[in-house]
Amino acid sequence: MNATSLVIGLFTGAIGMGYFIYGKRQAKFVPLIAGMILCIYPYFVDGAVKLVLVGVALMAAPFLIDF
Repeated sequence: MNATSLVIGLFTGAIGMGYFIYGKRQAKFVPLIAGMILCIYPYFVDGAVKLVLVGVALMAAPFLIDF
């Protein structure tokens, strides 16, 4: 794990926490799940480019998927 992965993980974890809290308070399923996944996916994905691509996809999911 290098410094780039740590910074990307910290950034996505903070956004994931915001999505999780928003989804919980508004009772919206997609932001809640996206927030949980944003908090834990940096532990399983290796490489800065993959981290950014998966993070951007997860951050866009609540705007693209509406239940």
